[in-house]
Amino acid sequence: MPFRLPSLAYPHPGNAGYWDPVTATINWCEEDYYASHYVAEVVNTFTNAIFIYLASVGVRNCINNDHPRVFLVAYVGYMFIGLSSFIYHTTLKYWMQLFDELSMIYTTCVLFFAVFSHGKSTLGQLLLGIFTAGLALFITVYYHYLGEPVFHQVMFAVLTATVVFRSIYVMEKTLRPPPPAVGNGNGNGSRSEKFGQLRDQEILCNMWAMITTGLSAIAIGFLFWNLDNIYCSSIRRWRRQLGLPWGVLLEGHGWW
Repeated sequence: MPFRLPSLAYPHPGNAGYWDPVTATINWCEEDYYASHYVAEVVNTFTNAIFIYLASVGVRNCINNDHPRVFLVAYVGYMFIGLSSFIYHTTLKYWMQLFDELSMIYTTCVLFFAVFSHGKSTLGQLLLGIFTAGLALFITVYYHYLGEPVFHQVMFAVLTATVVFRSIYVMEKTLRPPPPAVGNGNGNGSRSEKFGQLRDQEILCNMWAMITTGLSAIAIGFLFWNLDNIYCSSIRRWRRQLGLPWGVLLEGHGWW
């Protein structure tokens, strides 16, 4: 007899939920209302607690360390993403889908402004702010007009990639120690300069480690999400074969 982990059977699908009917343009692979009459997608809903917690940590760090206000705004936006996504996956209503998706765009636009405003004059920052606000408004209006989630996903991916590559450029330009001048030898340069270069090099290594970890996590989550979409019927069958709680591990969008 094959070994089987102790589990509970999934409830019968198709039960009407408190928030029915579904009006969102995307209904994910997680079965609706299988665990609660009041929460449409339990895993997709409660995994947002991680967003909210990390955002609260970021807000606290920004306040305690007196970081520039733009980063505080970004973390507040990050928290709003978690909250709106929580409500969206609870209700599967279109209006909350818009809150969820557009908050992702707006928060990324804040980060876009943050990384491109570095080192700019007041006038340059003002013009950049106007451009960024206009870009966010354009995406909002055009997405609402199209009603096509792929447009949102593409714009979010483009904005995110732009922010990442710009951040890497600024990081390298600011922190990478310059090569030693020809003829200086190894003994020249004050101890404070050498200490500063070593410090910057250490910070740079740590930041590259964080970038690598973050991008790897995003890539793995994105892979799971797409596998969830492509093989949804098979994955749903496997979940039911595993039973609860083990089937939860196959909730690809939850991992994303």
